[in-house]
Amino acid sequence: MMPSMEALRGKIGQMFLVGCQAASLTSNEATIFAAYQFGGFILFKRNCSEAAGIARLCRALWQTATVPPPFIAIDQEGGRVHRLPAPFTHFPAAARIGAQPDLELARRLGFAVANELKLIGVNLNFAPVLDVVSDWTNPVIGDRAFGADPRRVIEIASAWITGLRQGGIIPCGKHFPGQGGTDKDSHFELPSVNKCWDDLNLIELPPFADACKHRIESLMTAHVLYPALDADFPASLSEPIVTGLLRHRLGYDGVVFSDDMAMKAISAHHDREEAALRAVLAGVDILLFCHDVEDAVAAFEALYIAAERDPLVRARVEHSHRRISALKRRYLKDFTGVAEDEIAAKLAAMNHQRLVAVHFGGA
Repeated sequence: MMPSMEALRGKIGQMFLVGCQAASLTSNEATIFAAYQFGGFILFKRNCSEAAGIARLCRALWQTATVPPPFIAIDQEGGRVHRLPAPFTHFPAAARIGAQPDLELARRLGFAVANELKLIGVNLNFAPVLDVVSDWTNPVIGDRAFGADPRRVIEIASAWITGLRQGGIIPCGKHFPGQGGTDKDSHFELPSVNKCWDDLNLIELPPFADACKHRIESLMTAHVLYPALDADFPASLSEPIVTGLLRHRLGYDGVVFSDDMAMKAISAHHDREEAALRAVLAGVDILLFCHDVEDAVAAFEALYIAAERDPLVRARVEHSHRRISALKRRYLKDFTGVAEDEIAAKLAAMNHQRLVAVHFGGA
């Protein structure tokens, strides 16, 4: 039976994760968020001026939703990908963690990150990076990777993910199927990894295969072209990569996020409506529109029209809704943020700065 208009729009709304422009919601954002019931939100430095304000924003975002509650996400990897200001801890880059022999330390760091994120109400971390770095001068990955050896990346990432989970935060491994071998930044142009299948299977894929085996809750696709896998479309828009490789060959049934759909690797080659539809048909569950909510609205309406007309699109929406709902039921029980005036004291009591200083001499 075809779902009602309201039910279909609600399910499609869950397939969008969007950004907001400042440290508090504008009236226009509040109106749009209430109308579209997007599945989640992402924080950037522009949203994170001071601890109390971040907590207020997260609470406001949580309250925009009815049922189910929203993902509230952030990129808190450590090193140069670090959104939260002091007194939050500046954790070390992944490469520095990977250089340490102690897997328990990696777990403790993941757990520490989770406990700080929970204080403000964040429930999803777009981390860890599962890319295996082939060139440390890589402009977009580099020291964001745990290392250049797939086995080491698997060991450290697994321990870090365990800590994040133990702290109650959803992990998202990125960037499938691996962009550690690129020499371009997908924020500005379309990179290509020109490796044969055997090399991809030997270097890039093992950390993702291991994460799938251990049922990582979510993964993010790469806006990267892999000619050996799909000569026409980057991974985020590729059915052979997302459905054929990830879903079927690796057996993954968790939630798949796109990277930001406004990045030039996508937006310079496809209009937003076409890209959104291609990503969904490829098997992506949630589309990121990190900077312009109007782009998300336009993509939403295009996807809704396509789903009304095309049973295949509707089927993709239903599959995504099932996966998204299952993950939210598992993790999003309550808003986790504490009272705004308690954050500094709780951070001081956690004293993660000491953990970092003892093992790394600072981040």
